[in-house]
Amino acid sequence: GMLDNNVIIITGAAGALGVAVSYKFVELGARVALVDRAADRLDQNCGTLKEKGALLIGSVDGTKAEDAESMATQVREHFGQIDGLVNIVGGFWSGTPVHESPEDRWDFMFNLNAKSTFLASKAVIPHLIENGGGKIVNIGAKGGLTAPANQGAYGASKSAVLRLTEAMSAELKDHLINVNAVIPSILDSEANRKAMPQADPDKWVTPDALADVIAFLCSDQARAIHGALIPVYNRN
Repeated sequence: GMLDNNVIIITGAAGALGVAVSYKFVELGARVALVDRAADRLDQNCGTLKEKGALLIGSVDGTKAEDAESMATQVREHFGQIDGLVNIVGGFWSGTPVHESPEDRWDFMFNLNAKSTFLASKAVIPHLIENGGGKIVNIGAKGGLTAPANQGAYGASKSAVLRLTEAMSAELKDHLINVNAVIPSILDSEANRKAMPQADPDKWVTPDALADVIAFLCSDQARAIHGALIPVYNRN
């Protein structure tokens, strides 16, 4: 397949997008390390991939440097190399204007979205450099380009992910490491359907469709793409 023998770390692997990416990457021949904070949910949603060679690493808090470091070390020791990283750990919060937003929600968004991407990348990049190249894909958001009302903390944190993507791309392209980001509008997940019962989910982006774009960016076909921020909006 398109990702044959590539060792790729997928963080946030137990969530809606993480599961779609995990199954697709295995199908495309990748050797995957599936990482999540929720060990039980990871096993429940991705356990069947173990027989296809997937390494499952639960109880990893992506906002803690030591967790990110030990994750990278474990994967390197298990597979002997690391070829790619997909930073899916993240989350959404909205509902209040900036001047009414609790400070802890601001920290929550920046830790979950921006810091997790920073820490996982920091832990994995030395292995990619050692490997002579690799791929990193980050997950932005439409709100990280233009934030609507009541999404200040979320939009700012996702904007930070996009700026990190650009900086890392500039730093790493001469190491033959491609760093890019996808920018989904609204993911068609159970949680989003519940949160927005009036919306038309047919216009949203399915996890499978977004996983296709991420797979492409992790493949050799994307070898000339550095620092791209790719909108994936479907019809939304």
